Amino acid sequence: MDKSLNLDQLRSFGLVIETGSFSAAAERLGLSQPAVSLQVRQLERRLAVRLVERVGKRAKATPAGMELLRHMPHIDAAVENAIDALADHASGIAGRVRLGTGATACLHFLPAVLRGLRERFPELGVVVSTGNTEDQARKVEENSLDLALVTLPVAGRSLAVMPVLDDEFVAIGRADFAPLKARVAPGDLGALPLVLFEPGANTRKLVDRWFAAQGLHPQPVMELGSVEAMKEMVAAGLGHAIVPGMSMAGRGAHPELKTSRLNPRMHRTLAVVMRRDKPVSKALRAVLDAIVAAGKPGRR
Repeated sequence: MDKSLNLDQLRSFGLVIETGSFSAAAERLGLSQPAVSLQVRQLERRLAVRLVERVGKRAKATPAGMELLRHMPHIDAAVENAIDALADHASGIAGRVRLGTGATACLHFLPAVLRGLRERFPELGVVVSTGNTEDQARKVEENSLDLALVTLPVAGRSLAVMPVLDDEFVAIGRADFAPLKARVAPGDLGALPLVLFEPGANTRKLVDRWFAAQGLHPQPVMELGSVEAMKEMVAAGLGHAIVPGMSMAGRGAHPELKTSRLNPRMHRTLAVVMRRDKPVSKALRAVLDAIVAAGKPGRR
């Protein structure tokens, strides 16, 4: 048996039983009485059962009709849920957006952005992956990511680059162990044991250039890919580090660490990169706008 059902026929049947009259149901539906009668007969033929019978002057449901009525609230709810879900897609604020970023921004910048997006657009899913700038830019170019939040500079002729925020670097050390001055220069840090980012990362290149401008080329005691690992090593008294300021702000603050500003100051610029030819859906626009809005206070 074909298990498809005509929703208009179901509605006509339900209103006939609710009102007790084909003519009253027709008036509610804005149809003629013969049209409603035809829909009910077609539904009965479709199901091969009698659904309506007359009891006196009223139309009543047969036992089979009563069984169908028992299921109709579930049918109505399923249809309503489907329509609501499609309405979300029609508005564009639904579906999935693939976002790449670095580990530090993932920990210390994106959580508030993603929470706000979920509260505003519960049907929107943002799938986040982490990696270095080069890898994330390549994935955007390959269209395996819709956009990425990365540390500049970034290469790629097919990429559009939108700066979002400036993140100033700070030096960190144990608060109770050889505390640093309020402002430190390359010469203050060059002779100390240093815990730095792994080679090749854009953040490491910035730090190396900061030292090199003063003719210094320190040899770190550790080279790590995680800013949180760097902070823990410094907290253990194993050295000092230069880290993005966002990693020490708010919930990123560490009770055993003291921060010092750099002299000269150094910052990195985080930017959103997308393919220039990428169609910007409403869902993608919502994610992009949320990232840019969150970055505005940080453009210091």
